[in-house]
Amino acid sequence: MNLEEIITEVKNDPRNAQYTEKGIPPILQVNKEAKILIIGQAPGRKVEESLIPFNDQSGITLMEWLGIDRETFYSKQIGILPMDFYYPGKGKTGDLPPRPFMSEYHVQIRELMDQVQLVVLVGSYAIKHYLGKKAKKNLTETVRNYEDYLPDYFPIVHPSPLNFRWQKMNPWFKEDVVPVLQEHVHRILKDQELHNE
Repeated sequence: MNLEEIITEVKNDPRNAQYTEKGIPPILQVNKEAKILIIGQAPGRKVEESLIPFNDQSGITLMEWLGIDRETFYSKQIGILPMDFYYPGKGKTGDLPPRPFMSEYHVQIRELMDQVQLVVLVGSYAIKHYLGKKAKKNLTETVRNYEDYLPDYFPIVHPSPLNFRWQKMNPWFKEDVVPVLQEHVHRILKDQELHNE
């Protein structure tokens, strides 16, 4: 099954009818040549309006953490696969969580992306789904022990502005973890550039 067929299947899923009827497509970025795959949470309302993944303040922060510019972020070298391809709606304390069934489509899409060298797990939903029992007792400890999941996965906190308190309480993240993340990202992308020359 190719990507177009999978996207059609997602659109025709009756559980996504409310979006398809409004003309809202699944919001993701998939390319067979992607070397880095970002597993996010779910599009927010602003992203739903533009239909561009991470086209908000969270995306700006994420690009800074990855050490790449907007052009690279939205290039074929970067894949973006949220835990839910649609905006799940507003909850009492922020957006609602991703709908669990959407992760069923990850398996089919991941099979199309066989060149991925690093999967960046952004936030607790992606971490829980992909690391399962290998995750530590909480998000903070999992992110702190990121080395345990390399070279396949790199877990990080969500770059949402709502997480500013966590970042303030855990300065080690930006001081110690982000530089290592950038190092891995730059090495993978540089190797790709050399390969293309």
